[in-house]
Amino acid sequence: MNVGDMMPAAESAAELMRSLSHPQRLLVLCALVDGERSVAELRQGLGIEQVPMSQQLMRLRSDGLVEARREGTTVYYSIARPEVLTVVEALHSAFCAPARGKRPRGGQSKR
Repeated sequence: MNVGDMMPAAESAAELMRSLSHPQRLLVLCALVDGERSVAELRQGLGIEQVPMSQQLMRLRSDGLVEARREGTTVYYSIARPEVLTVVEALHSAFCAPARGKRPRGGQSKR
């Protein structure tokens, strides 16, 4: 890995990671990987009450990670940037993939 390639983007990457650092925000983004969802769908699927859901969605919007679309009284959210999708999918692969075939920490196989 060439660290020099990351230097210009390090601050943006760190900001993204700060946005992802809350479990509820991370779960919301995971729920949006397959496409847009209404607030009601997000609340029901994730079991998050109205006030915390509103707070997390407001933070994700202000950080530019999600965008909202209103249809009547229903608000739909979707992931706004492709790099968010890439990072969330990588986290899912690292933490949610079946245990079979996973390498031990550090990438080294046990002997």
